[in-house]
Amino acid sequence: MSKAPHENNPTAYNWRDHWHEIIFEAETKAGKRFDVALLWLIVLSVAVVMLESVGYIHDEHGDLLFTLEIVFTIIFTLEYVMRLSVVQKPWKYAFSFFGLVDLLSIIPTYLAIFSIGSSSLLVIRILRLMRIFRVLKLIGFVKEGQMLRKALNASRHKISVFLLAVSSSVVVLGTIMYLVEGPENGFTSIPRSIYWAVITLTTVGYGDIYPHTATGQALASIVMILGYAIIAVPTGIVSSEMVKADTQNNMNTRSCASCGKEGHFPDANFCRQCGANL
Repeated sequence: MSKAPHENNPTAYNWRDHWHEIIFEAETKAGKRFDVALLWLIVLSVAVVMLESVGYIHDEHGDLLFTLEIVFTIIFTLEYVMRLSVVQKPWKYAFSFFGLVDLLSIIPTYLAIFSIGSSSLLVIRILRLMRIFRVLKLIGFVKEGQMLRKALNASRHKISVFLLAVSSSVVVLGTIMYLVEGPENGFTSIPRSIYWAVITLTTVGYGDIYPHTATGQALASIVMILGYAIIAVPTGIVSSEMVKADTQNNMNTRSCASCGKEGHFPDANFCRQCGANL
């Protein structure tokens, strides 16, 4: 019976295991220091992206901002490579949500650097602005944010049904308003009438299109009241799931080295998703 790779080479296994604990977990002092340092780097890099979009700051300090951007990109690249190196299934992490966020935080800078030609200036600007996705890396540091993500994931089916019901409602209401008001009052088509139903149901009310007839105004009043009534529905759905997720707060930040699953009980010896040793 063949041995696992880490049994043949315990030194290599200990190195990967040690750094996996530092990079992916926050239960140790080193892990907390790594997370705090990375947190500040993310905040500073996002600030650089924002400052770079201000014209006079870019004109006066463009070279400094570009240098800082290169430094941040190199650091985040090393972090990304380290994360891929310490997990047992790099491809699985690479295609996970946080893996894609890590990739999005570094690849725009490289693409912008190697893109040449005046015709690609607009594309370069878009790529450079995509660096703002680094702010998504902050999600991994907020325990309450992770709980909200779990609650949204658990309630996705109910929310989907709710959105389907709302979508059907605005189509029906928009069509009725088109028949009631007609093109002479600004409701020139069913899609435009549906647009009115959406902004009215969501209580936004831009005022660029509104009913003129008494019947249309009565229908608009019903739609506005209905809008206030349905606002509480998704809030209640997510809130109930957050209560359930709050019962799992006794889980720690240990991450499975095999599948990357987080949130295990303190006394757990095996991953609750893939069964690998923790």
